[in-house]
Amino acid sequence: MKDSKQPKMVVSHESAKNKAEILLRAALSKKAYRPALLRLAGITPLADYFLILSARSNKHARAIGEAILERARIEGYKPVSTEGLSQSTWVLLDIGDVIVHVFHEPVREFYDLESLWRDAPRESVSQELQKEIDESDAAQADDDDDDF
Repeated sequence: MKDSKQPKMVVSHESAKNKAEILLRAALSKKAYRPALLRLAGITPLADYFLILSARSNKHARAIGEAILERARIEGYKPVSTEGLSQSTWVLLDIGDVIVHVFHEPVREFYDLESLWRDAPRESVSQELQKEIDESDAAQADDDDDDF
């Protein structure tokens, strides 16, 4: 006989998306730019989401990765695996249902995960978070203009 009072463990895609947004906010606090949130649920069992981010340098990628790991720790998310923090050209953080990729921008362009996973739909984020993304990307564009 089933006990109807037993809580059911259900991990929804919405909770995974919420986790991705929390991790994205941590990345934006360290000036990550060009974020892409790809929904993988139903495409692969690897994860529900890929969060792909760009950094200006290897050192910047490492700082972003460390900020994401710190936020994950605070939230109680346990990383399954972390790769690339020492070299930091491509930092990969497996946070269970969300896998985060932080790339030094030229490395991101080379591997082009967005094209590789083109069947995965891009997810929108909350309006508040989208505003932060737009501000971050605009600041990055301004910094790029200073390089010339």
